[in-house]
Amino acid sequence: MNARRFVKRAIAAAGRRSPAFRRLTERTRAARRRAAYRRMCRDTPVEPKTVIFESYVGSAYSCSPKAIYEAMVGDRRYDDHLLIWAFKEPAAYADLPALERATLVRSGSPEHLAAYARAKYWIVNSAAPAQAVPRDGQVYVQTWHGTPLKRFGGDAPPAPGAAPRDVEARAGRWRLSGSRFTFFLSQSPFASEKFASAFGMDAGSAARVMLELGYPRNDFLHTHAASDVERIKFALGVPADKKVVLYAPTWRDDQREPGVGYTLELGLDFDRLRRELGEGYVVLFRAHFKIAQAFDFDRHAGFVFDVSGVDDVNELYVISDVLVTDYSSVFFDYGNLERPVVFYMYDLDHYADDLRGFYMDLKELPGPIVRSPDDLAAAILAADEIPLERRRTFRERYAPRDDGHASERVLEHVFESKEQDRYTR
Repeated sequence: MNARRFVKRAIAAAGRRSPAFRRLTERTRAARRRAAYRRMCRDTPVEPKTVIFESYVGSAYSCSPKAIYEAMVGDRRYDDHLLIWAFKEPAAYADLPALERATLVRSGSPEHLAAYARAKYWIVNSAAPAQAVPRDGQVYVQTWHGTPLKRFGGDAPPAPGAAPRDVEARAGRWRLSGSRFTFFLSQSPFASEKFASAFGMDAGSAARVMLELGYPRNDFLHTHAASDVERIKFALGVPADKKVVLYAPTWRDDQREPGVGYTLELGLDFDRLRRELGEGYVVLFRAHFKIAQAFDFDRHAGFVFDVSGVDDVNELYVISDVLVTDYSSVFFDYGNLERPVVFYMYDLDHYADDLRGFYMDLKELPGPIVRSPDDLAAAILAADEIPLERRRTFRERYAPRDDGHASERVLEHVFESKEQDRYTR
């Protein structure tokens, strides 16, 4: 290695250890990506009958993008539309019958960005590519993936020791994201208010963008049949004669391993839970999509089923008899079924005071909070005693627009109404 190359590599290595250098490098790369996308847009006209769908940054065929897509496929008005789905691994979905109408592209590929450049409609439940900025004639529908309990976005507390400029920069990024949405789907006034706050929207922007039409993804919770429950249980190997507990915890900001991603300390002894619940129960374990670690439940075979790989969480909702969660938003959607929910918040003080904090008073939750393994099994066994009126009151307040027809309303408002033409850039 010659001296000049050695010096350049040494400088680069030293720079990578500098936060300021890393920020500069990332800003430079981001600027180049944005410039490349702008050049692509100059050569690509917006196609009025092209729609791109993306769920959880390309990692699933699920959520409201799936529900809206399937509603379009079933509606003759959209027979001449080009429907595009973005996946990290398109081959994993290539043979899915439901996607026969769709063109599949790989997330992060040139074809992926070209699809955003050409599509009039973007249907996304998390984040579109950062460089993909909607332009004149494009409609960006942010469906999100659940009403928030925990504070997020610009509302989340700063990391310990964060510099004021870093805190403001983070809030600025969320405001920038919020400024790009044409529509933001919501299931309640509560959700609309919190989303507007997290994305830094002023009152005028929130009034223009928020659509309280309900969540299309929750239509299935109102329209599923007993045959669906039988089909899903059979496919997953879940016994038909046992009570099903769905355990769906969220991720923790401070549980992250370099090179791995977010991990999760379960805080739960499954052997003990099995003894206390008895043989009449099984547990479905569903990790949050941000949790990267793999879990080994082989020693709990027949009792714990790892269903983290199931794309559509609705399938797990409808086959479960009780939900156990912590700070995840899943209970807002599960409330549509008016089934019991138990909140296992073993790290409540730390989560509330040090990590996130909450948007609502926990006294309003539709089920009991338990904080130790000692109390969890007892709460599950007594779950049916949670008053139905308590669950119903919660649903009526926090999911008033979920009624099985949200997908229909979204199609009418976003694709058929002239309303959307007022807001395109």
